[in-house]
Amino acid sequence: MRDGFQAKKMVYDVIIIGAGAIGCALARQLSQTVNRVLVLEAGEDVSIGATRANSGIVHGGFASKNGSNKARFCLAGNRMFSSLSKELDFPYRQTGSVVLAFRDEDWEVLENLRQNGLANGVEGLSLLKEDALRSRVPRLAPEGILGALYCPESGIVSPYEYAIALMENAVSNGVELKLFHPVQSLQPYQDQILVQTPQQEFAAHFVVNAAGCGAAEVAAMAGPSPFSITPRKGQYILFRRGSGDGLNTVVFQPPGPMGKGVLVTPTTWSNLMIGPDAQEIEDANDVSTDPQSLASVVQRAKRSVCDFQLHDAIRLFSGVRPASNRGDFILEWSEHLPGLLHLAGIESPGLTASPALAQEAFRMLVQSGLSENANPDFTRHRRAPVHYQALAPAKEAAAAARLPEGNPERIVCRCEQVEEQAIKEALHHGIPLSSTDAVKRRTRAGMGICQGNFCLPRVKDLLVQETQCPESDILLPSRDKGEMKAQLDALRRLLHED
Repeated sequence: MRDGFQAKKMVYDVIIIGAGAIGCALARQLSQTVNRVLVLEAGEDVSIGATRANSGIVHGGFASKNGSNKARFCLAGNRMFSSLSKELDFPYRQTGSVVLAFRDEDWEVLENLRQNGLANGVEGLSLLKEDALRSRVPRLAPEGILGALYCPESGIVSPYEYAIALMENAVSNGVELKLFHPVQSLQPYQDQILVQTPQQEFAAHFVVNAAGCGAAEVAAMAGPSPFSITPRKGQYILFRRGSGDGLNTVVFQPPGPMGKGVLVTPTTWSNLMIGPDAQEIEDANDVSTDPQSLASVVQRAKRSVCDFQLHDAIRLFSGVRPASNRGDFILEWSEHLPGLLHLAGIESPGLTASPALAQEAFRMLVQSGLSENANPDFTRHRRAPVHYQALAPAKEAAAAARLPEGNPERIVCRCEQVEEQAIKEALHHGIPLSSTDAVKRRTRAGMGICQGNFCLPRVKDLLVQETQCPESDILLPSRDKGEMKAQLDALRRLLHED
């Protein structure tokens, strides 16, 4: 070993770079074995890249080209979500989906999707004429829709809650997670790979590149990257809780060259969400929104469902997808550095495919010499700190918010009615939290109508008390609420809804 390298403390069987849906799913998969596993994440929490801001759709498997990795792993992953949600207690619902036909020419597109889906092994696909469609999806726009392709196997999931559940379970089963650890270099040393971060150096027999939009940069640390990644931004609008009531399925439009187009969907917490558009960008950290793009999203979404009102909008956000130059999921070993496995270009339907991709990555690792011996102490189940329930009357929530600090029934977030005990529980689930947004992703404190105006100071106080983190180190939301309000006002003016 080279000078200063402490093998006993820092050698792992597998190091995973990136804690999005792919990295978290693989960590949980590997936690079922005796292997020593480390996950390195550049950010302050898991799930804060492409996983945090996407449509949250568990795709049915009919859209991906037959024979592609996307088709293979989408359907396999889809069929794992029901059991995973029961084991790990994250929100998931099999809602089905429809792809609408607006013109006679769209029927050919839908039939091609149906035939492709049948070839992929999707079950229950059917073409619905307008009367049958409206009977199934009554909230559709009243005019301009001829029918749809219906897929019963599609569903919805809370993507960040899914990834958090995977990693919390992995950590409870022995996986190590280090946040704020961006990887700077990869170097071979004998039969291992040395991984350098600003804080520390680690080594492993295998390294998995699951770095999302940064996957090509990680690959280039070993030699010329065999692929490129183009960040593709999509903008969304989220509406208040309850706005998704009465919409019982995911509504797609006919796909285009940049993806599946603008969709309208309920979330697992009964919000309505519309988006995304598709913009190729240079900076993967650009998650800005703009009123002009969002106006286009609204106009396109209203072709599908038109009964939503912008005064119910509570959040504008963007997500960035890691689109590769190959147009398909990449699962391959590095040609330049033995033991480095790339899981790259995992754009839509990557969230759906993630548990199946984790299984395939594990198979590839075992084939190359990783132990597959079972962890005798593996615990399969994990419980979430909050669960969906109807909101109580506002007066009751206001009264509970006035209870003294320390009362477990004291409400911290009035909009989503999140109790103090739930936040305390979330702070002790194995992943060190240092931001109010991390608490929000686990408990929904700050996700309601006021977007944290009331509860943010309370959440910050609990973070300081429960984690002993200095108040100056607590990360607050980076998005200015005044800026978002200004954009919403501009959006309403553009659409003449002010």
